[in-house]
Amino acid sequence: MNSPPTRSVALARLEAFVPLAAKYAGHRNFDLGVGKHTGVSSLSPYIRTRLVTEEEATRAVLARHSPSAAEKFLQEIAWRTYWKGWLEMRPEAWSHYLATLAEQEKSAAYGNAIAGETGIGCFDHWVRELLDTGYLHNHARMWFASIWVFTLKLPWQLGADFFLRHLLDGDPAANTLSWRWVAGLHTPGKHYLARAENIAKFTLGRFNPAGQLDEKSQAIPLDQIFTRQALHLPQNPKPQGRIGHLMFPEDLAMSPEDLGEIHATAAYLPASHQTSSLVTEFLNGAISSTLTERSGTRLGESFHSALNDWISAEKLDSIVISRPTVGFTRDFLTNQTLPPITHIFIRSWDRLLWPHATAGFFKLKEALPKIHASLAPQREGDLFPHL
Repeated sequence: MNSPPTRSVALARLEAFVPLAAKYAGHRNFDLGVGKHTGVSSLSPYIRTRLVTEEEATRAVLARHSPSAAEKFLQEIAWRTYWKGWLEMRPEAWSHYLATLAEQEKSAAYGNAIAGETGIGCFDHWVRELLDTGYLHNHARMWFASIWVFTLKLPWQLGADFFLRHLLDGDPAANTLSWRWVAGLHTPGKHYLARAENIAKFTLGRFNPAGQLDEKSQAIPLDQIFTRQALHLPQNPKPQGRIGHLMFPEDLAMSPEDLGEIHATAAYLPASHQTSSLVTEFLNGAISSTLTERSGTRLGESFHSALNDWISAEKLDSIVISRPTVGFTRDFLTNQTLPPITHIFIRSWDRLLWPHATAGFFKLKEALPKIHASLAPQREGDLFPHL
């Protein structure tokens, strides 16, 4: 997957896909192979870093289609936010994943799996595609995870870690909880079994692992129940004086206008998770292109000294940071002492959707029509009236 990490490329891909959004439901399940993922938008790496935001993508689609016509694609955008909101209210699921990941043994079977040497043609192909491109079609991800867990009998945590290291759009919430869902842990007792017939159908016969898959396995026994915590969404701050916007690679979008004029921008890439060279290159490129557009500063490896130098050089009175979601960035910041002038803001999209992520996706799905009605343009205009 050729993914130049710039906002201009992200917007061009969005603009190209918007006319096709109504056809997404009929084409989204077909994995046609490397370079042929034409039934999906391939926007996920850009949305993951918010080079283009979920709200921008939603508004662009609603400017061209009715919510019912593009329902499936609009729901797909919301799924990523659902996972984040669900984990915001159950952060223990993330810490539990990290703790149990550290306990897993990397067996010879694991080595064969990540080398694409299992003998299961489709699975081995997807391993190579992931390593070479940093991307897998969503349907292939489900098949891959199911084969990993139920046919190869490997720990789901190691599979989730493999994805996080290599996916350009790797997101702690969506990735961890999707793997738990496939295994039957997110919705207890309901797991996803890859079936040879289904793979043959949606790869148009490129693969047919008949007789190679365990198609009768039971869900993994529930490991732990995570208690839902209250979701606190305080009002956004009112920073004063000269304001600096400090960004991390999970959110490179402009700060909301109601925070006031931004006088300086900086970004930092925490080295808190080992990723592939493709992922590291993409994140570094996304940061660099964003800072170039805004004449911003890349903070050096020594976070505290670089941050203080930037504050001093720009004579800042306030710093604003997009609320870090549960995952590596929040883990990093939890272990840092930020200056007292730091203010955390919450994007309107997250504020709209997170409260509906208390249980399964259905509750958020029910709320989407009203949310989309609030975002749809009131009159015809440009394709991207809010970008």
